[in-house]
Amino acid sequence: MSYGYFITFEGLDGSGKTTQLRRLATSLEAEGHTVVTLRQPGGTPLGDRIRSILLDSRSEAVLGPISPAAEMALMFADRAQSIAEVILPALAAGSVVLCDRYTDSSEAYQGGGRQLGSERILTMHAAACDNLQPDLTLLLLPSLESSLRRARRRNQRHVEKQGTDENRFERESDEFYRRIYEKYEEIATRAPHRVIPIREDASIETIEQIIRKIVLSRLDHAEA
Repeated sequence: MSYGYFITFEGLDGSGKTTQLRRLATSLEAEGHTVVTLRQPGGTPLGDRIRSILLDSRSEAVLGPISPAAEMALMFADRAQSIAEVILPALAAGSVVLCDRYTDSSEAYQGGGRQLGSERILTMHAAACDNLQPDLTLLLLPSLESSLRRARRRNQRHVEKQGTDENRFERESDEFYRRIYEKYEEIATRAPHRVIPIREDASIETIEQIIRKIVLSRLDHAEA
């Protein structure tokens, strides 16, 4: 592969995307691919600082309310740094890049959830990210109810084990998440070649096999 392949994982918190990204990375590495993994926000020193502001539920107690527009701008500051520091160099080296969240998350969470609208997000993407698009987006979209239940349970475990709290978003209302879910559906309809929704609320192993089949088919075509 002379140029790399860029795959993003999307979905609500609790959809299982992070687990599936790790499993796919292990599988691809076993088959000889060079794989670079990262998450957004985060993945660079600057990004990790931004993540601590955006996700920690205690941020607003210190900083005051974060406006939707400021939240969007911070997400794209993280993303622009990630593209320059990690994604473009990895693609130029021929690696498979697996990214946990990308601009679809901003369109869903800030565009849909915060009601900023898609046009504003996509304009920012063109300006901050030079419109860099993934080759493939795996959208894990089990039911809204099961995703929220798992996300809130997972965050409680995280607090108990590590003492850090990243539930600033998880504490939002169910209606906020319904808007996100509907925006993800809209994105999948608009970009059917790039975005592959996986709606099964199945076992981790079953979803892993579905993803593996999709990705290997795409990589085969990319290398042909």
